[in-house]
Amino acid sequence: MKHSAEYRKFTGLVDRLLTVSHEEMQRREAEYRKEVEANPKRRGPKPGTKRKRKAVTPPSADHEPTET
Repeated sequence: MKHSAEYRKFTGLVDRLLTVSHEEMQRREAEYRKEVEANPKRRGPKPGTKRKRKAVTPPSADHEPTET
């Protein structure tokens, strides 16, 4: 049976992907994260920075909801 070139490329990629162990994928991801974290010009939130929460003001005591 003849298959298209795209099909052969896709199945080859899937076959290569499935042969990589979970530990290897975790190691590669950690290595990639380390490179990304080292980039000082990277966009987005930086690690270790936390956004301040907006202060929630409690409803004033003299303003009570009216019952209808």
